[in-house]
Amino acid sequence: MTNLKLVDLSKRYGQVEVLKHINLDIRSGEFMVFVGPSGCGKSTLLRCIAGLEEITGGTLEIEGEVVNDRAPSKRGIAMVFQSYALYPHMSVFDNMAYALRIANASKEEIETKVTAAAEQLQLTPYLKRLPGQLSGGQRQRVAIGRAIVRDPKVFLFDEPLSNLDAALRVATRIQIAKLHEDMTKTTMIYVTHDQVEAMTLADRICVLRDGKIEQVGTPLDLYDRPESLFVASFIGSPTMNMIEGSKAEPFKAHTVGVRSEHMIVSADSGTWNGKVIHTEDLGSDSYVYVDMGQEDPIVLRVDGSTKYRSGDTVYFSPMEGRIHRFDGTGKPIT
Repeated sequence: MTNLKLVDLSKRYGQVEVLKHINLDIRSGEFMVFVGPSGCGKSTLLRCIAGLEEITGGTLEIEGEVVNDRAPSKRGIAMVFQSYALYPHMSVFDNMAYALRIANASKEEIETKVTAAAEQLQLTPYLKRLPGQLSGGQRQRVAIGRAIVRDPKVFLFDEPLSNLDAALRVATRIQIAKLHEDMTKTTMIYVTHDQVEAMTLADRICVLRDGKIEQVGTPLDLYDRPESLFVASFIGSPTMNMIEGSKAEPFKAHTVGVRSEHMIVSADSGTWNGKVIHTEDLGSDSYVYVDMGQEDPIVLRVDGSTKYRSGDTVYFSPMEGRIHRFDGTGKPIT
């Protein structure tokens, strides 16, 4: 099993510091997900771990050894890219076998490893096909299979599902989750901008902002106990409702945060009120968007059978124990 340790890791391009003093322990066998807004440095951090980007400052340790200057091929790491990067003229079998052939593996070893990976990823019927004859989800599984046969210590995934449609994204996400269950000794690090992927796949999530770590924790830690206004507003979909100014003063806070499912909605009384501007009906649930005089509307999650029209006045109150209070600097008030 393989653990990684990032100590004061930094990355600069000229005078621009993209990663700023990153300190992070990634445990053996863990599924760690990096999330954050575009440009926060999550893909750059992944590439530094892979050895595809030079580390400017600090150290990267794998199994207790500093590997800053170790070639990517010598780090025991396999990377799965967003673009699949398959050889179009090679069959699925040959794509998956390529790295083993370069390493002078025997025909028997290649056959055994490719066959096992294909079975694990449900690719056995497609081994003789070319990548162009596969769906996007199947091609991504081939890319994953190509990494599996190398028996890596660490898997790196760089937004591997972003090119897939919604249905294929769900199916492939399940495959990756199953892969993690089967490969208990392999550490996995995954970059995504998708909230659902992060929340459903991760053992822990690392939230990055402007090249720095904002918070690290389990998905429920980040969802229920955000350590900053940024994390509270970034984690979760829809985003946490933020209520400011005089409407937050009764709670002795600069900003009050309440998630949409933690609001009690009433037709005649409540802590706050506003006018309905839009409703999204999702079947079992509906999201009601309410204008209460702030820049962003408040989002209320209600039963799908509850119907509101634009212009209706609604009242709502936070559930007890479900209020997040923040001061003027964005730090939580305990």
